[in-house]
Amino acid sequence: MKFLPVAGLLALLLAGCAQWPLAHRGVVDNAWTQPAGDNEPPAAWQHQTFPGKRKNTYQFVWREGRPAMAVASDQSISALRKVMMRPAADLGQLRFSWKVAALLPEADLQQASREDSPVRLVLVFDGDRSRFSARDAMLSELARAVTGEELPYATLMYVWSNELPVGTVVPSRRTDRIRKLVIESGPAGVNRWQEHARDIRADYEQVFGEPPGALMGVAIMTDTDNTGGSVRAWYGPVQFRPLARP
Repeated sequence: MKFLPVAGLLALLLAGCAQWPLAHRGVVDNAWTQPAGDNEPPAAWQHQTFPGKRKNTYQFVWREGRPAMAVASDQSISALRKVMMRPAADLGQLRFSWKVAALLPEADLQQASREDSPVRLVLVFDGDRSRFSARDAMLSELARAVTGEELPYATLMYVWSNELPVGTVVPSRRTDRIRKLVIESGPAGVNRWQEHARDIRADYEQVFGEPPGALMGVAIMTDTDNTGGSVRAWYGPVQFRPLARP
C-alpha cells in the first residue's frame, strides 16, 4: 500500500461516504434545478471530486420528457451534492427517480475492493458525535484538523445492488456511520425509469436503530473506480415532500 498525505488518505477512505469537506467544490454548468411546483427555490448542486480519483461527467439533459442529470462514469467517482439544514421534525418523504443503461457485473456492495454502484442517493445527517466509536472519533478529529469540519454523524445511502435483496442493509467496512440500504436489485429494471418515494425517518430508524437528527445534505453519486468499469445513468430531480396523511 502506498503512503498518502493525510488529506488524500482521508479522501480515499471516505470516497464512498459523501464527506463534503474533502471535495473540490465547483458549481456544475447548467445547474440541476427542481421542477416546477416544488416548494423550494431552484438551487445549484455542486460537483464533489476526490484527490487521486478520476471524476465522472455530469450533464443536465431532458430524457423521455423529464429533466434529468446524466452521468458517465469510466473507472471514476464523483458526486453532485447539495448542502441543506432540514430539522428532524421536518423530515418527510423523499421522492426521486433513476435509470441505468446497465449494471456493473463485477460490483459487490459487501466487498470493499468492489463496492461500486451505478446509482446512489445519499443523505447526510447531524447527531450526537459523543456517541462515536473510538475509531470514528479519531476520523472526525482528523477531518476537523485537515478541513475544519467534522465528519457527518450518519450517512444513509440508497443503492442498486446486483443481487442483494431489496431491504438489505450493508454497513460500510470503513466506518459504522455509513450504511447502505438496497432499494433496487438485479437487472430487471435496467433501461427503465425507476420511481422511488421513501419515508426518510422510517428508513433511518430501520438502518441505524435510532431517530434521525437534522438532514445536512443530499447527493447523487455513481462510482466505477474500484471495479474499473463503465456505466451510464440518469437521475431525475430530488424532491422533499410532507408525508401523505390518511
